[in-house]
Amino acid sequence: MDDAVWEQVHAIVSSMDYPMVVVTAAVDGERSGCLVGFSTQCSIHPTRFFVGISKKNHTYGVACRASHLGLHFLSVDDRALASLFGERTGDQVDKFAACRWHPGPDGVPILEECPNWAVVRIIDHADGGDHMGFITEPVDAHATGSFAPLRYQPVKDLAASPEP
Repeated sequence: MDDAVWEQVHAIVSSMDYPMVVVTAAVDGERSGCLVGFSTQCSIHPTRFFVGISKKNHTYGVACRASHLGLHFLSVDDRALASLFGERTGDQVDKFAACRWHPGPDGVPILEECPNWAVVRIIDHADGGDHMGFITEPVDAHATGSFAPLRYQPVKDLAASPEP
């Protein structure tokens, strides 16, 4: 893509307001989690979710070995969780020591401060360039009803976690 096209595309996507999700994974005694903005339901019947995780993120390595992921749908009241899972790297800190959680299906960490979540089984992968797409199907979920999702624009000032 040439620079002029990149600039135009960047102008468009930087104004979008994606819902923010914390993704968690666990495998072989290792836990990880990160804040993602690339996630969406991608099928109604059967229900499927697409989740994009940066290949530079600690969670990517754990998710690639895991069979399930936790998707935590943040509300506008969850900025502290967004900061914890978006500004720190699992290469340097145990994020789960700083929050309440319990193991869910297949040992996936469930964040107790986030009442709207789903545990999903990974059924396929799609290489998206600098992110890997995980195509998933739900195996368990908990919802509190309607809520105001935390979106990208209010958290775009968070400092991205350092690269390993």
